[in-house]
Formats: sequence, C-alpha cells, structure tokens
Amino acid sequence: MTQILLLEEQNFIAALRKGSSQAYGQLLDEYQQKVFGTCISFVPNKEDAEDIAQEVFVEIFNSIGKFKEESKLSTWIYRVSVNKSLEFIRKKNTKKRFGFMQSLLGNDLPIDRSSYFTEFNHPGIQLENKEKSKILFAAINKLPETQRIVYTLNKIEDLSYKEVSEITEKSISSIESLLFRAKENLRELLYDYYKKE
Repeated sequence: MTQILLLEEQNFIAALRKGSSQAYGQLLDEYQQKVFGTCISFVPNKEDAEDIAQEVFVEIFNSIGKFKEESKLSTWIYRVSVNKSLEFIRKKNTKKRFGFMQSLLGNDLPIDRSSYFTEFNHPGIQLENKEKSKILFAAINKLPETQRIVYTLNKIEDLSYKEVSEITEKSISSIESLLFRAKENLRELLYDYYKKE
C-alpha cells in the first residue's frame, strides 16, 4: 500500500514538473485549505493569509523542479507555507499595523485592538471568546521564532511531533523541549497580561 502511495506521489510530482494544469488543479484542491490554515495560524488576518497562500503556490510552481523528494510533498508544502508566513512577519515587523501585535501584551495598548486580527474562527482554535483568541495569538507572536513555529504547528495546526520534526528538520526531542519552553513562556506572558487587567 505504502509503495503504491509513494509511486502515486512520484507520478504526481512528475506531472507537476511537466507543468500539467490537471496536476496543479489537484494540488490546489488538496492543499489550498491546509496552506491557508497554516498561514492564518501565523498571520491571523484573512486578506494577508490569502496573499501569503497565493505566494506559497507560486513558490511551489516555481520550485517544484528543485524539490529533492527527501521528504513527502506535503511536508515540503508545509515548510514553504511556514517560511512564507515568517518572511511576511519579518517584513511587517517594522510597519505600524503589525507592530501593535507585539505591544498588545505590553503597556502600550492601542485603542483599536481589532484593527489587525480578523480571523478567529480558526479550525485549530475553538475559543468561545474572540478576545481570548486575540490575546493568545499576540502571546504566541511574542515567542522566539523556533518556539512559535513548533507551538503553532503542533497546538494550532494539530500536527504530530513526527510531522513537526519533518517540517522543521529538528529532532523529536528538540521539538518536545521547544514545546515545553513555549508553554512556559506563554504561561508567563498570559499571567502578566491577566495580572494587569
């Protein structure tokens, strides 16, 4: 069974490399929601997440020839999605409307806290209270990058340690350690926030 799936994936990748429009249609059907879900986990704004998702597919289209098949296609697509999202965050970090995310848990609270966060019906986070979602996403954004990636993929995207390990190219023990530190940091950030309330 695994052999057949592997063969099917190799044929699919070969079709993508040839520029088959049918293969690209299938790629979009299969991965559009997953890619968008990953992007919105890192950048909780619908329009921006959609733009990033489009960039992900452009990147896949342009780079499929370089894909070495050392991992599964889905792992590579997740990796591209994470990288594009982080690239976006780095570019936006210097800009005003994104800067407020980092100050959300600080003293410098903007008057309109809803100006950036638009998407809180994320499938990975079922919180009744949208305000809590905003606070959680802002806290996640304050984590060091490696912790943020691992936490988002595991806790929000609901990927297994093994999948996170393949995407990030880190060992399972370092994934566990990063998750532990991320949870500790989040506990502290959220405690500080609620103490001020």
